[in-house]
Amino acid sequence: MSLRKAFLSIAAATVALGGSLAQAQGLRTLRDAEIEIFLDDYARPIFRVAGLPEDSIQIIVVNDGSFNAFAGGRYMGVNTGLLTIADTPNQIESVIAHEAGHLAGGHSARTGDAIAAASRPMLLGLLLAGAAIAAGAPEAGIGILGLGQTVGQANFLIYSRGQESTADQSSITYLDKLGHSSKGALEIWRKMRNTQIIRGYKINPYSQTHPMANVRLSALQRRVVASPYYDREDSPEEIERLHYIQAKIYGFLHDPEVTLRTYPLTDQSGPAQYARAVAFYRTGLIDKGLSEIRKLTAAQPDNPFFHELEGQMLFEFGRASEAIGPHRRSTELLTDNALLRINLGRALLASGEYADREEAIKELKRALLLESDNSFGWFELARAYSAMDNETLAILATAESRYYAGAQHDANQFARRAIAKLRRGPPEWRQAADIILATQPESGGLPLPGGAADEQTPAPTKPTGGEKREPDVPDPAFSGP
Repeated sequence: MSLRKAFLSIAAATVALGGSLAQAQGLRTLRDAEIEIFLDDYARPIFRVAGLPEDSIQIIVVNDGSFNAFAGGRYMGVNTGLLTIADTPNQIESVIAHEAGHLAGGHSARTGDAIAAASRPMLLGLLLAGAAIAAGAPEAGIGILGLGQTVGQANFLIYSRGQESTADQSSITYLDKLGHSSKGALEIWRKMRNTQIIRGYKINPYSQTHPMANVRLSALQRRVVASPYYDREDSPEEIERLHYIQAKIYGFLHDPEVTLRTYPLTDQSGPAQYARAVAFYRTGLIDKGLSEIRKLTAAQPDNPFFHELEGQMLFEFGRASEAIGPHRRSTELLTDNALLRINLGRALLASGEYADREEAIKELKRALLLESDNSFGWFELARAYSAMDNETLAILATAESRYYAGAQHDANQFARRAIAKLRRGPPEWRQAADIILATQPESGGLPLPGGAADEQTPAPTKPTGGEKREPDVPDPAFSGP
């Protein structure tokens, strides 16, 4: 089975990532270079000390205001609510360490065994209930059935709470290995405990997948306080970085009027200017938005994300030629980020200049070398090829875009259209052929179209755009910190 075929065997159920896995879970995801790099900076060292393959775990940012995170397989999801509710980076780091504990413990992989074990009392109850009903005792049968379900559910919940407690303890181990404080874990569970008390929840602790916040706090406190790193604080720079991210999230995800009340003009801090820049831009007050963001770029000229936002504002208000400069500067400051290069490619393409179109293709191809499964990047590359009247490569790039969006049939059809126009053998032909072979039915498909057969050319066996990891869907039993 080719790597593309392996990917699609999963993608058929989960659609492809960028939206893929998250959509399958009913989640709304967002892409933002600044947020993703922030999370990576805290997560990768934790993955390393946890013995996890740090470069193969993908972090997904979920557009959800609730305090939550989840992990499973090769994915970790972090809600925007976790980022905005946290007071310090260490609190976020503690939750990441907890989720890493689930990954390192293989908890998601073992969930099937736990479900199977929990289902045995249910199945036994079903058989006994059927026998009782057949013997003329329907009331007894219904009672037996209910008992079997209760026992099975209780067994699974005990297992789930046990894994949560294990992940809590693992998180302290990882942070100690890094020489970081785990005080943030205590602070997070205090927040959760206080929320449960304030809201007056009357929860049966034995019916929960997670231990109660107060129980978790008690279990962790002695070990956290005893750590030699307990009093180690986040630096002012780290805290300010979080405040900028919180302001950005607030600006984009809240009503602009609420943002402007939360960050009034009397507040001249950097995060407040960041939030107002987004709020003004979202309400169409582009000049005010540019004024705010340019104060930030003047004060911090080496921050790529301020230049990125300025370029985004100009681009979306039809000022593509002006947007090129800020976007180019962002890629100069952060050279290896696919999202920033896609932004630059879009601005170059929209300028209307022939030379800019050529550069747009180069930038988009560089972006796809960094992130080969970016469906939107392939879509923009298809547009760029079309603008250069290269229909064949435009169709081929569209096939890649549909492939990574999980649209198997569309990818196959576009790849067939492309390969019919290509000479057999070169990389582009192999790229199209690989998509066709990966997306045709298991029973076999139409023979590959194209030029005369060349017996020296082996069948394509791997994607030309880089390997795609098979997504493992996080088990909902281990969602949440």
